[in-house]
Amino acid sequence: MWVYEKKLQYPVKIKNPNPQMAQVIMSQIGGADSETGAAMRYLNQRYAMPTDEIKGLLTDIGTEELAHIEMVSAIVYQLTRNLSEEDIKKYGFDKYFVEHGSGIYPASPSGVPFTAAYFQSKGDAFADLTEDLAAEQKARATYDNILRLADDPDVIDPIRYLRQREVVHFQRFGEANRTPLNKNRSKFVAIFLRKCRYFYF
Repeated sequence: MWVYEKKLQYPVKIKNPNPQMAQVIMSQIGGADSETGAAMRYLNQRYAMPTDEIKGLLTDIGTEELAHIEMVSAIVYQLTRNLSEEDIKKYGFDKYFVEHGSGIYPASPSGVPFTAAYFQSKGDAFADLTEDLAAEQKARATYDNILRLADDPDVIDPIRYLRQREVVHFQRFGEANRTPLNKNRSKFVAIFLRKCRYFYF
């Protein structure tokens, strides 16, 4: 189904370690609006989608989110490799380091492990695609916040790339919400109204 190239989607070449920045960027590995949540959300939602076009879109974007996990993990690893004990303590990286060393673990910056409770797969095209639109905007906002805190061009460059991909995904989900569903919109609306009749009629 997939062809895996042994290279990052966009290059990550960070020269200067910065455990403080790494802890912030970890949000995109294990946080509520992370790349991990996005990949799991889309690759699970795809099965219940009504058209092959939307299933394909969710597969494409879900797969790309896996590539983004790989990029963010590379950023975090390069920011934390070869740290001295002094730097580990000085920058508050000690709590993470004690449990994970320089390994990558999906957790938020506050240390909360990733959970499937962060994403939804409702089995309803309208509900799921609407959530996907919101998810991309939340991820974009997280990258905006990371960029406000970053001052290293080696970090800023790949983070800007990742942010831009969130914008593109948002646009593609918007198109999916308008175009392929329109072919069968009256059928889906009728089904939706039948489901809602118990509550509204």
